[in-house]
Amino acid sequence: MSLILRGSKRSWAYIWLGVITVISVFPFYWMVSSSLKTSKEIMALPPHWWATHPSLQAYSTVFHVVAFARAIGNSFVVTGTATLGILVTSIMAGYVFAKYRFRGKETLFTAVLATMMVPSFVTLVPLYYFFNRLNLIDNYAALILPNIGNAFGIFLMRQFIAGIPQELIEAARIDGASEWTVLWRVITPLLGPAIATLGLFAFVFQWNRFLWPLTVVNTPNMYTVVLALNSLESYTSSVKFANVVMAGAVVGILPSVLLFVWLQKYFIRGVAMTGIKG
Repeated sequence: MSLILRGSKRSWAYIWLGVITVISVFPFYWMVSSSLKTSKEIMALPPHWWATHPSLQAYSTVFHVVAFARAIGNSFVVTGTATLGILVTSIMAGYVFAKYRFRGKETLFTAVLATMMVPSFVTLVPLYYFFNRLNLIDNYAALILPNIGNAFGIFLMRQFIAGIPQELIEAARIDGASEWTVLWRVITPLLGPAIATLGLFAFVFQWNRFLWPLTVVNTPNMYTVVLALNSLESYTSSVKFANVVMAGAVVGILPSVLLFVWLQKYFIRGVAMTGIKG
């Protein structure tokens, strides 16, 4: 009897997982399907669940209506540089908090974590005035520099590095390795899963960032993908151009999806090893 009940519970669990999966995947399916539809199919009532005559015309329109190729390039420059900066600063700060002893360390670490509780829009105006005074508005510096320091990244690296045996570090020091060598030649090669996890989080966050770029970018030549999508929606405000907006969304989300697929096994391992859930 218990085996039957257990099997029944497992079946219901699989059914619920299937339902949740369908609900989660459907918006992506609808986005891709709509991007392949013609304007006539987009306007059809009742709506078509798939493209009866698949067309790539919407993708061609995206790159002609706005400077989407330029926006993609800007996003890669900004996101790649900011992600690299976050990784470097997080590894360095995480190593200090995990392996060094100094007065006020716990207080300082708590202060760093406390910054995670501050909503980003609270610092929006002060940051804008700061970069405006430095004449850094509407360029790559304004998009990259505010994102270099990351409290979550410091926390993640600190948790991971804390699990590395101190004996390994001491052995490297006895062999004459400097602190710089210990960090980059001994510690960093062991941080593969953590680097993949943080890199993925940082990339997706920076790629999708909207409010700060909207504040500091004034010219279309500096648009990121998200800003280009926003301007695309204003160009194609009619419902019949929804396929163009969907095509832009597909192109915009593709790099994040490909990166996740590539780093998936490292991401899962990193989350498991650092004890972070959800």
